[in-house]
Amino acid sequence: MTDRKQQITRETVLEYHLGGKIGLDLQKNLKSDIDLSLAYTPGVAEACRLIESEPESVWNYTAKGKTVAVVTDGTAVLGLGDIGASASIPVMEGKAVLFKAFAGVDAWPVPLEGVRVNGKTGRSNIDAFVETTARLAVMYGGINIEDVAAPECFEIEDRLKEILDIPVFHDDQHGTAIISLAGLKNYLYITDKKIEDIKIVINGGGAAGIRIGELFRYAGAQYIVMCDSKGVIHDGRDDLSVQKQQFAIPTPERCLRDAMKNSDVFIGVSKPYLVDGDMIKSMAPDPAVFAMANPEPEIRPEKVYEARVDAYVATGRSDYPNQINNVLGFPFIFRGALDVRASDITTNMKIACSNALADLAREVVPDYICEAYGGVCLDFGREYLIPKPFDRRVLVHASLAVAEAAIKDGVARKPIDPGEYKAGLEQMAEKLLGK
Repeated sequence: MTDRKQQITRETVLEYHLGGKIGLDLQKNLKSDIDLSLAYTPGVAEACRLIESEPESVWNYTAKGKTVAVVTDGTAVLGLGDIGASASIPVMEGKAVLFKAFAGVDAWPVPLEGVRVNGKTGRSNIDAFVETTARLAVMYGGINIEDVAAPECFEIEDRLKEILDIPVFHDDQHGTAIISLAGLKNYLYITDKKIEDIKIVINGGGAAGIRIGELFRYAGAQYIVMCDSKGVIHDGRDDLSVQKQQFAIPTPERCLRDAMKNSDVFIGVSKPYLVDGDMIKSMAPDPAVFAMANPEPEIRPEKVYEARVDAYVATGRSDYPNQINNVLGFPFIFRGALDVRASDITTNMKIACSNALADLAREVVPDYICEAYGGVCLDFGREYLIPKPFDRRVLVHASLAVAEAAIKDGVARKPIDPGEYKAGLEQMAEKLLGK
């Protein structure tokens, strides 16, 4: 079997990026003078007049309803940190590629300069970021905030959600939470544990950790111990942000090592190598270890298994089983939201996506998925808790679940027939990902 890692070198990556990764794909022909008159003057005036008189028709007669802006200021890009708006563009283009390839959603990078406290440097300027994004939002059916540092990202998302009547979603906050919850649900399913009974330790008090904790609580978790760089977030600390205060609990535990004792689940969204084998040994029977720091996890899977053969392990990496990959979430959340013209992405829509992913992982895995992953056989269990991104059924199951949740929550402005919509998604999946 070919070593896939050897195919990814600095040279092959840079060659792949030459000329950029995205471009404009025309939806209509332009091959004659008639086409020219329809696409531009004089014909285009009819569409303009209609939208002026009937503002809602902009969804039908422009690309707005199928286009998402990927907005960043470059303050927290992947594991690279604060690299600025210009250096963030390859990542934003990559996000747009994933939107299009997996869910047929047109997305465009919108890196913002001049929305930092010192112009091009410093923390995010919340007012400038929100105002700039709100002004350009008229062209888009949704806003995907990307790679914006905490804690500013919380207020930026909240304010944009209040201002705009289109979905606003910060993937770094919610994406990992949605996929982690899917993995957690299947871990609980296999081990026959109950979410309200287990002890969950979350290491990392940033955007991802906070939203994971919130979503887990919404799903029924009762006992969460969160740690940040200073240790356990407990009710005796006076240095906590508003977001962290909601997880301040009365406990004698003061460090991660303390918190890990008798815990059922470890969720890591922090830094490499903060967990050792002794900490894993101190956990409860059949522990779940979701070590998702990138590119190096809090503990490598092989080290987990050296300490505990009964563990269930997930990482953020593609070279280990159970990758917690946000691409399983955001393309399909926006696909479902756009298709019903949702005005918001609600918590129930996120839960619906998690449920759909968890349920799908329990189904028989088609042969084409095994072939896409080097011929490895995949069966629901310890090393297959969540579906793979190239499983075209994800588009159907997750998008439909999100759309139906939007309707149920009253944020959808366009009705759908579930049967017809599902059939359309199946056709789209076949077209995008092939047989």
